[in-house]
Amino acid sequence: MAKKVAKKVFYYKDLLHDDFAGTKIEQVPIDENYPYVRRGLFYRVGAFFLTYFFAIPILVLVLKIGYGFRVKNRKVLRKVRGKPLFLYGNHTQAADSFVPQAGVTLWRKVYILSNPDATSIKGIKTIVAMLGGLPLPDTKSNFRASANFMKALDYYVSRRKVIAIYPEAHIWPYYTGIRPFLANSFVYPVNYDAPSIAMVTTYRKRRFRKKPSMTVTLSEPFYPDRTLGKKEAREKLRDQVYQFMVCHSENSHNYAYYDYIALND
Repeated sequence: MAKKVAKKVFYYKDLLHDDFAGTKIEQVPIDENYPYVRRGLFYRVGAFFLTYFFAIPILVLVLKIGYGFRVKNRKVLRKVRGKPLFLYGNHTQAADSFVPQAGVTLWRKVYILSNPDATSIKGIKTIVAMLGGLPLPDTKSNFRASANFMKALDYYVSRRKVIAIYPEAHIWPYYTGIRPFLANSFVYPVNYDAPSIAMVTTYRKRRFRKKPSMTVTLSEPFYPDRTLGKKEAREKLRDQVYQFMVCHSENSHNYAYYDYIALND
């Protein structure tokens, strides 16, 4: 009889703020000098070749071979062709940093909102920016950095780019539930009157490998409700995205590779 291997267990106290990424990177704050938009010819050409001739071909193979990656309902992207788009996903992998580009949109450029971890690592900051990383500034302590960030969003949205956001904010590896998240990040599609699509990650058990395969399911587009005020509109968008994620995460085939247990106070 084969020996049953115990699952790895994570113990959590706070669904909103606990983080199990395990990176332990010392963050360098994003200040007003961070170049969110770089228009130099050599930079733009370099970013194009790095993304489409190097990163995407390699990362597509990483997703297929390493993660058994599949996408459901990719055809929905045709409905938002030629429009700026906001993608919202649950945050269960470090690979989420390249899933939207290499796994979902492929040839349509994606910019990913993230914390400053990746841009805090010396030697790869420029590469991260070229591949679409948009680190969030500290909106409470640096007004000019926040203003620069919003100008960058204006720039990319005006050029009908895709903006990917993980509203759960923290990585919980292979977590099969949907953690509660606030409506703050839904202010962007409301302000720009742009469509949003939810991309929920679930997992499939593999026959010959321990770690499960990933499936990303895309929702139909959600549009801001123009009959509501901005606060109510972003709350409604948040609820629509959240409900779609919860519905698909509760699929009986969503395989729990790790266990998460709440600690009692």
